[in-house]
Amino acid sequence: MGKLGSPKSPHPHPANVDFLFGMRECPARCSEGLANNDHFSGRRVLGSDYHWCKNFLFGGVYGNNSMAAKQSNCKGVYGGKRHNWFHRQLRWFGFAIGLMGLFFWLDSLMFVDFNSANFRKSSVLEMNTSKKDVRGNSSKEESSPLMYGRLLNLASTSLAQQEFGRVPSNSWKELSSRASVWKPCADVQRPEDQGTGSPKNSNGFILVSANGGLNQQRVAVCNAVAVASLLNASLVLPRFLYSSVWKDPSQFGDIYQEEHFINSLKDDISITKELPQQLRSIDLEAIGSVVTDADLDKEATPTDYMRLVLPILLQNGVVHLLGFGNRFGFDPLPPHLQKLRCKCNFHALKFVPKIQQVGSLLVRRIREYDSSRNRIDKELLGNFMPDNDSRRDNMSKGPSKYLALHLRFEVDMVAYSFCEFGGGEIERKELQAYRETHFPLLLQRLKGLKPVSPEELRISGRCPLTPEEAGILLAGLGFERPTYIYLAGSQIYDGKSRMKPFSSLYPNLVTKEDLLAPSELEPFRNFSSQLAALDFIACATADVFAMTDSGSQLSSLVSGFRTYFGGGHAPTLRPNKKRLSAILLDNDTIAWNSFQYRVTKMMEEGQRVHVRRFGQSIYRQPRSPECMCKAH
Repeated sequence: MGKLGSPKSPHPHPANVDFLFGMRECPARCSEGLANNDHFSGRRVLGSDYHWCKNFLFGGVYGNNSMAAKQSNCKGVYGGKRHNWFHRQLRWFGFAIGLMGLFFWLDSLMFVDFNSANFRKSSVLEMNTSKKDVRGNSSKEESSPLMYGRLLNLASTSLAQQEFGRVPSNSWKELSSRASVWKPCADVQRPEDQGTGSPKNSNGFILVSANGGLNQQRVAVCNAVAVASLLNASLVLPRFLYSSVWKDPSQFGDIYQEEHFINSLKDDISITKELPQQLRSIDLEAIGSVVTDADLDKEATPTDYMRLVLPILLQNGVVHLLGFGNRFGFDPLPPHLQKLRCKCNFHALKFVPKIQQVGSLLVRRIREYDSSRNRIDKELLGNFMPDNDSRRDNMSKGPSKYLALHLRFEVDMVAYSFCEFGGGEIERKELQAYRETHFPLLLQRLKGLKPVSPEELRISGRCPLTPEEAGILLAGLGFERPTYIYLAGSQIYDGKSRMKPFSSLYPNLVTKEDLLAPSELEPFRNFSSQLAALDFIACATADVFAMTDSGSQLSSLVSGFRTYFGGGHAPTLRPNKKRLSAILLDNDTIAWNSFQYRVTKMMEEGQRVHVRRFGQSIYRQPRSPECMCKAH
């Protein structure tokens, strides 16, 4: 006998089907809407029809047996008729039993098809479970720890019904026409910019070593450009620190085009590739020219730099900002420095051709045709845009829309949140063990403080969204079951079981590992920042970008990029976790149409177009006079 749920297993009866979908017929629905290259196709059998037929058969049999009992009391001249009637009933009973067997056989086939469809994207479901997961047992089969089983059932039913009456979701487009009013112009010289260009007499050199991953380093580079301009200094091409977390030795030139960076900013600041020869051999720490993050406040002001850093620069001619990260505030800041930050982020930082080429290949395989869509593609893919002939040849295929999702449910974030996610005592012990290993200082700091309960954390919107919650949310927003979804990153906590509810709703789920051959990914192995650049491209060029945590640097930078270059046609979905938590708390009673209305309303309010607020990141919200121009 084959493995349970495999095509060889004649009668699979998995324990998790009922709690995942509530009805045995849902696997048939869930096997529909797969991509064209899928080797398995579902059978469209309505669950209501299935149960009606089964009840009718049993009801008919029991009813006729009762009639037979009455007929058995009849004697005499009707004996022959009774004998014929009995044979007819016996044949009907046999037919009913055979028909029931046929239904059970079809039900078994439907479940096999469902399993085949769900396991088609095995690399997504596994979510890197080839590596040992937190539980130390990557091979064991588990049921998913569901938190909102009833809503998941309703979402599954709703998606199945959409197959018969497709209603396009409004989430595929910007809801406000005002989004197209703002145009990119950080690279345009304006009259008010006179006198703010590259200095003739530099005060010295700023050397920056940025920490973190790709997106933290990107922010650090743009902040360093603004600081160099503020201090009237020459900037040495930034260096990237090796992180024990990211384990990526990539330097600036491995990710970004050095010459383009220098030339783009030459009218604003002076940039050199190396320190002058006479400064290279100096022990900068010995002469007091090393400034660390510990020496600067988070969100430090221009005054802080003028007071703490400028004197060192004037005395020694060089300052090394070591571990430089989020150490330059957004407000108050002179307008020309804000504009310079924007120019750096949106115009000066271009990925190297190696990343652009594979990024272009990735996007084309997601869309399944070659034609570019908008300026975002041009800015990110550079010379690797498809030529006009290729575009004409493929226009007949039509665009293949896709949604990119940044699902932030990594183990470190899950453990750091102190929330609970339906896994019970096993989950609590796992996450506590992870905290003791990776966050000992955090646990020490929390000793003696009154703990906040997991329920309070969830109500206040401080818990990361699970894959289950993300899937229910997308269903509530009207995205159809066949929607093509690109998943950025793949280090999902307890990924194999956690992703089952999501992939049951949306089976067309892919990552870069699904779309690119091992040989195409090989040049990026052991370079996590370069791999993250591919995710950046796939997310920024998507028809819709959805995030589950607005505090993520990737989500912030991608959404800002889409705002800046999207022309009002690149919607970003950013849920309000506090409001969503309140909606999900009504899981036991809320009607599906009410759930849809409330989550749609929540998302619409989050998509309102407004000018950047004081203190808000200009990388995430570039709609401001310093960064974008407003057409009248």
